[in-house]
Amino acid sequence: QVQLEESGGRLVQAGDSLRLSCAASGRTFKYVMGWFRQGSGKEREFVAAATWSGATTNYADSVKGRFTISRDNARYTVSLQMNNLKPEDTAVYYCAAGRTWYVATSDRTGYDYWGQGTQVTVSS
Repeated sequence: QVQLEESGGRLVQAGDSLRLSCAASGRTFKYVMGWFRQGSGKEREFVAAATWSGATTNYADSVKGRFTISRDNARYTVSLQMNNLKPEDTAVYYCAAGRTWYVATSDRTGYDYWGQGTQVTVSS
């Protein structure tokens, strides 16, 4: 089992950059790690994922070229670097961990553990 805690969310302006972090605690970090987001009145959607090795990543089309997921397996952390933020990026961002560590899945059902979320608000 693993516990996840996100940090770094805040109010920014369109065009700004922001880095979210997720710290994991548990006996292992051998999980696929993903970021999802949920805007007000919307369903939770996939943002990015990285396999345990970090060699394989996956991004939603809406964030490709702007967001980068990275992980530090020694520190049990995963980050999401977000550049050129847009108002439509406003959402609560969730970190997630899945036991199928070799697949950078975009499917919510592929993740077994979730953090509490951190709010990102992008003003126009």
